Amino acid sequence: MSETAGDAKPEVKQASKEVKESENVAEKYSAMTVSKNSEINMGELSSVFSSVPTHKPVKKQIQFVEEKQEFSRFPTKTGRRSLSRSISQSSTDSYSSAASYTDSSDDESSPRDKTQVNSKGSSDFCVKNIKQTEFGRREIEIAEQDMSALISLRKRAQSEKPLAGAKIVGCTHITAQTAVLIETLVALGAQCRWTACNIYSTQNEVAAALAERGVAVFAWKGESEDDFWWCIDRCVNTEGWQPNMILDDGGDLTHWVYKKYPNVFKKIRGIVEESVTGVHRLYQLSKAGKLCVPAMNVNDSVTKQKFDNLYCCRESILDGLKRTTDVMFGGKQVVVCGYGEVGKGCSAALKALGAVVYVTEIDPICGLQACMDGFRVVKLNEVIRLVDVIITCTGNKNVVTRDQLDRMKNGCIVCNMGHSNTEIDVASLRTPELTWERVRSQVDHVIWPDGKRVILLAEGRLLNLSCSTVPTFVLSITATTQALALIELYNAPEGRYKQDVYLLPKKMDEYVASLHLATFDAHLTELTDEQAKYLGLNKNGPFKPNYYRY
Repeated sequence: MSETAGDAKPEVKQASKEVKESENVAEKYSAMTVSKNSEINMGELSSVFSSVPTHKPVKKQIQFVEEKQEFSRFPTKTGRRSLSRSISQSSTDSYSSAASYTDSSDDESSPRDKTQVNSKGSSDFCVKNIKQTEFGRREIEIAEQDMSALISLRKRAQSEKPLAGAKIVGCTHITAQTAVLIETLVALGAQCRWTACNIYSTQNEVAAALAERGVAVFAWKGESEDDFWWCIDRCVNTEGWQPNMILDDGGDLTHWVYKKYPNVFKKIRGIVEESVTGVHRLYQLSKAGKLCVPAMNVNDSVTKQKFDNLYCCRESILDGLKRTTDVMFGGKQVVVCGYGEVGKGCSAALKALGAVVYVTEIDPICGLQACMDGFRVVKLNEVIRLVDVIITCTGNKNVVTRDQLDRMKNGCIVCNMGHSNTEIDVASLRTPELTWERVRSQVDHVIWPDGKRVILLAEGRLLNLSCSTVPTFVLSITATTQALALIELYNAPEGRYKQDVYLLPKKMDEYVASLHLATFDAHLTELTDEQAKYLGLNKNGPFKPNYYRY
């Protein structure tokens, strides 16, 4: 849910041969419609993805987490549930803690210490409490109501079972919305084993509901560092079952399989990755010549970038801040670090409520965009003593340093909307001279010797997904894209995809968008034959070239 500063992305080269192939794809795809009565032909769907251009490897290198690290702990209860959490780059952002009705603090015992069995007699799972199944099922049913496009895809493709034989191991946020995706994959024929990509993300009741339905889920809210990696290993390393597909969010699962089970990794038919960090890791492997399977970059699809990042964060930033601090934004001075898609959404939302918003940027293009949108572009040190709220959303590390934290005013709110917890130097705050006071769930007051307090939200992890909820409709867009990418990679004939990272074609982005237009009773204008000829387009799309920037 985040991006690098300025949303810098590798360029996509469009060779003349690929243009011709894209036109052929469009003609073949034109027979597919999105009306309620239409049927999807999986053979046609698979052919849409042929010869998809790939990104160049990005220059920025994301180093793998080679060793498990732990920060020094401030006072807390002993045992596995420590406030010294996983610092894996992907595991430290999270979906809603507020969304889960069953907080992990209700029961201090670890699920690893007890044996649970579902109604079918299976114990191949590890969740907080299997008895929460009914509650979780209601949550999933509510989510389905606002994920009509994904449910429509499930109903249309269910009879063909395009994922029959697929053994998918997934590492994502386990929420009601993700459960709808998992159950869609199962309905399409896949076997699934799942774990959480974040220690705070799991809705315990939803995990229980999935386990009751036979999905091997290993996740609970409030996992320790050791729990996090144990859950991943239990998903991958099980007798009589070997994954052939990976759906990842952040790259931890991919990295674990690559490092610990190289023989399994070589037999994977495809990887689908939805985060900036995970995509960077894949490009790193590709550049080093170590990526031995094809991978689909879902993160840089238009529907993911615009809707999951811009529009989603425009709403969820306010939700997270309000739930945790009850702050009134009118007249407050706020600095947003980074003016990519996430930064744009956050800045627009705060400005609309009357806040005075400053923006920091490293990219002159994004900086100019901020100026034209009415924001003052500054260096953080210029306003560090003045601002009431600091929000990071760059994807970088050490955006807010200890020196800057020392100079903040009393009561300053500090939070992160980027992908990982590296943006704020939280580790430097775990020192004896500073006192940590937990005032409510995901809200800590860090107290300096002189009495100054800085309000730190979610320990520097992803605010909206740790402290509030994300709109279900937005997650439907991302989940539909993920499902289609898995279908394509699994059904693609041998040789179509090399050992590289691929983008979804523009036509597929348009298809995902068209599935969701019905929610708004939207009616698109159709080109006449004359207009299509004048523009050099197929009447059924794609309507923009791959290099078009929305």
